Amino acid sequence: MTQPPQQPPHPDEPSNTPPGAPNTPPAPPAGGFGAPQDPPPGGFGQPTPPPADPFGKQPQQPPAAPPQPPAAPQDAPAGGYGTPPPPAPGSYPTPPAPQPNGYGYPQAQQPGYGYPQGPGQHGRPGMPQQAYGYPTQPMQPQYGAPQPGGSGGTGGKKFSTQMQIIVAAAVAVVLIIGAGVIYSATSGDGGKDEASSSGSTGGEGKGGEDSGLAGGSEKVPANTKSKVAFQVPQPVVKDIVQVEGSWLTDKAYVKTGIDGINGYDRDKGTKLWSVPLPGEMCTTSRHVSKDYKTAILFRETKPTKEKKYPACDQVGVIDLAAGKLLWSKSVTSATGGDRPVTFDEVTLSGTTVAAGGTSGGAAFKLADGAELWKPKTGADGCYDRGYAGGEALAVVRKCGTYDSPQLTVQALNPTTGAPLSSYQMPAGVEYAHIVSTKPLVVAADVGDTAGDGSGISDFFSLDAATGKLKVRIPADAEKYAGDCDSTEVEKCQNMAVGNNRLYLPTERHDGTSEYGDTNEVVAFDLDTGKLLGGRADAGDRNILTPLRMDGTSIIAYKEAPYDKGGQVVSIDGETFKQTTLMENPDDEAIRKAEKRFSVGSAELLYSDGQFYMAAPAVHKPSSYSPDEKVYLVVAYGTG
Repeated sequence: MTQPPQQPPHPDEPSNTPPGAPNTPPAPPAGGFGAPQDPPPGGFGQPTPPPADPFGKQPQQPPAAPPQPPAAPQDAPAGGYGTPPPPAPGSYPTPPAPQPNGYGYPQAQQPGYGYPQGPGQHGRPGMPQQAYGYPTQPMQPQYGAPQPGGSGGTGGKKFSTQMQIIVAAAVAVVLIIGAGVIYSATSGDGGKDEASSSGSTGGEGKGGEDSGLAGGSEKVPANTKSKVAFQVPQPVVKDIVQVEGSWLTDKAYVKTGIDGINGYDRDKGTKLWSVPLPGEMCTTSRHVSKDYKTAILFRETKPTKEKKYPACDQVGVIDLAAGKLLWSKSVTSATGGDRPVTFDEVTLSGTTVAAGGTSGGAAFKLADGAELWKPKTGADGCYDRGYAGGEALAVVRKCGTYDSPQLTVQALNPTTGAPLSSYQMPAGVEYAHIVSTKPLVVAADVGDTAGDGSGISDFFSLDAATGKLKVRIPADAEKYAGDCDSTEVEKCQNMAVGNNRLYLPTERHDGTSEYGDTNEVVAFDLDTGKLLGGRADAGDRNILTPLRMDGTSIIAYKEAPYDKGGQVVSIDGETFKQTTLMENPDDEAIRKAEKRFSVGSAELLYSDGQFYMAAPAVHKPSSYSPDEKVYLVVAYGTG
């Protein structure tokens, strides 16, 4: 799984950070804050034998000399796309020449918005995790699972991949000669594998006759080709400033800035309103009420010489429709004293706002901020580590010592805070992450076995009514690209839960194209833990990342190669058929702005033919390119 943003030590862990220090990432590496880094290897090949060996991610950079496109569309060679043309009778196929750096690219990194991506740990065998005495669903057969005896090559594509191409071509020649006919990959559907195909609609940038999508509220625009609607320049700062938070209403796109929260016209980007805040934003809830209210957590004041690290002790609610801070307040600890509680996370469920952290927690009424309840604390050192909201409310409660923590996941009554059910996580779990509250799905790195910092070695599907474990799903970090913040409860991304399924992207791996990687989106049944048979293929040189559910469908961003704009697609949750909703421009300047956003950490929102990309943090200009235009927000529209 991809490496998460690097986080500073947590308050309940040893640290050299001053008390109350903000959870800000370290200084950016050269080349830009949040420059993408290579993830750990973890190839995930195609479903047809022979399965591919795992390969590491390669940056999708242009080759030293990009291949020239053909003058006119060409039919695929007889062996299918991605295979060399059949050799003349009596001759043997010639292996392709090895490419420099594996893919023929110069290995330069693109600076990206978002948090810095630390290096992954390489070389962990792709083995299912130990059950630790809990019911475990055995790993299902994987697409392209690593096989014994893999190549010990020197980097880039494995020799076995070349041999697959050679063998495929040779077999094609035999079949052609033996059958006496030539099959074209472009003729009909006879050779298409429906289980692995994810044909999209909206070709030539046009929506189909039926622009509605089964199972969701999104519609296919009449023209899926997008244009840049507006751009918000990144403000100039002297250091790093957190600007986490972006939301949509029916009329406004709302984004946190360095001095407050700003509402912009969804189509034009004209500023509609601005809400100043006394201090920097700490964190926000991604959940929004039906009347467009959401919860935020911010610092009491701006930094001063006397107080460089103001506490994150202010909980508030923003009316995103009216552009108002409805209320904000701090609370004292339930154990006594008059010092305000420092919070780490905040969420929203129904009419309840819940904030938690190592020094305490509290819940408030959404409408007026009236205090509803505080979690119980005792001599055993237990506290509510953090809450997850949405359709229900759940908590991760932490007990024990730093060296021997014990975590419990509880479904809560939002009004009273009373536990409705409890599930004790297995030993060896330091942090648990709630992926979904309804159904209740938890991710954890059991015994630090993920090996890549993603925070996930296993998923736990729980019965929220009884607290019983339905199934534990091992998720090999070398195959799946889900990601959860290393310490926080409700910050998982690159995945979606719906239809009683967990939808995960696979790690990047070689495709059939000479340049660039690809991946798939697969699904696990939350009752049985089984890996289902269907999948959505990103296609050569594209990478799929789930953003959210849309009814029974998944809205996903399709990261494009260096010479194309990205796409937004809808994936049918049952058939995995893809429908194109948006195709961003191929213009070089627009592509450059789009690709500066790191998909693993940027805030990506799509709704009604509009797509917004935003950074969760801003930083001082790069010393290498101080005059380069850098954007806080880039918005696209198909209207």
